[in-house]
Amino acid sequence: MRETQGRVLDVAALARVEGEGAMRVRIDGDTVVGVELDIYEPPRFFEALLRGRGYEEPPDITARICGICPVAYQMSSSLAIEQICGVTVDGQLAALRRLLYCGEWIESHALHIYLLHAPDFLGYDGGIAMARDHRDIVERGLRLKQVGNRLMELVGGRAVHPVNVRVGGFYRLPDLDALRAMVPDLQWACGAALDTVSWVAGFDIPDHRGEWDLVSLAGDGEYPIMGRRIVTSASPDVVPVEEFGSHAVEEHVAHSNALHASWDSRTYLVGPLARYSLNQHLLPPVAREAASAAGLGSECRNPFASIVVRAVELLAACTEALRLVREYEPPAAAAVPVVPRAGVGHGASEAPRGLLYHRYELDERGIVLDATIVPPTSQNQRAIERDLWQVAQAGVSLDDAALTARCEQAIRNYDPCISCATHDLDLRIVRA
Repeated sequence: MRETQGRVLDVAALARVEGEGAMRVRIDGDTVVGVELDIYEPPRFFEALLRGRGYEEPPDITARICGICPVAYQMSSSLAIEQICGVTVDGQLAALRRLLYCGEWIESHALHIYLLHAPDFLGYDGGIAMARDHRDIVERGLRLKQVGNRLMELVGGRAVHPVNVRVGGFYRLPDLDALRAMVPDLQWACGAALDTVSWVAGFDIPDHRGEWDLVSLAGDGEYPIMGRRIVTSASPDVVPVEEFGSHAVEEHVAHSNALHASWDSRTYLVGPLARYSLNQHLLPPVAREAASAAGLGSECRNPFASIVVRAVELLAACTEALRLVREYEPPAAAAVPVVPRAGVGHGASEAPRGLLYHRYELDERGIVLDATIVPPTSQNQRAIERDLWQVAQAGVSLDDAALTARCEQAIRNYDPCISCATHDLDLRIVRA
């Protein structure tokens, strides 16, 4: 970024991402001349770490990449390896996987909406400060998160880095009575999630339109969580998951240790806005009705309105979880047999933050020869930088405090892999 005279917005540490990052915005007069989202955490080498491991190990290893969305890593890795081994997990085992994923969506979306994003709209420094004036609202969010955590414990073995997921299904089936006992809590959660949509729809949401393509999994009769087809806003063609690498290209940029991705050489976005805009017709009826009442159309490209879309997805996940628990009947076995063989497999699922892609190559013994993992946050980095540029330019006339708050909020729109509940950035504005 070239040196200029003028204002410099310098974020030394993004405390709410899973890792270490910084942001710098340079303004020359009334013009933004540069934006950098600098992810400076040293590489973690998970893909290299997987090489030489057995085919059953990636779900447990990759879950450690993220403490908020470990199920996404477990599911994407399992789907890729099962494809190599010619295994299909269906029926009640597939339903249990979706139920576990719903638990992750509930706890993740509730955490973001209530403790990390809502304070931006209500003028608080964080969730604790907000709780002093809105205790009942914050308690509702915490209880929603608890419902998601409990589902992950029952199906996955524990709420953080579940230990019950394996290639082919699960190590053991959840207790049927314990699952049935979740029905009252899930009924409450559906009502609380509906109230959440109404609550956030009343926020004063800045007017902004993101200029990027949208990419998500295609729903197969239901709102997408796991699948084998990808849809985009740029083309009517459906892309098989196997062709992800032919469209999504990652590259290094000088100011970041994280890779930047483009889709067919264009900036693209994954996550709630993409899922909703490309699949909103597949939402449960109550969620579709809530979205309409909240003023969402058939497409949403405003990142500041992502809190409303996440609330709609929270409602969808609660509704789906209640249905799955009511319909669950224990299958004959906790997993289907998986015999390793040589080959290449691809898996994708929708983490709370967006499409998560895994690719593995195994030898005939089931040893991992190569692994590729493309997480949603890295796919969104180019879009985040583009939006930061536009948001900073639109707010260039604001004073330091207001512009700082708007830039912080623009980052939080994307819920970038949160590792703690801290609700501030070390942001300095220097005027020449």
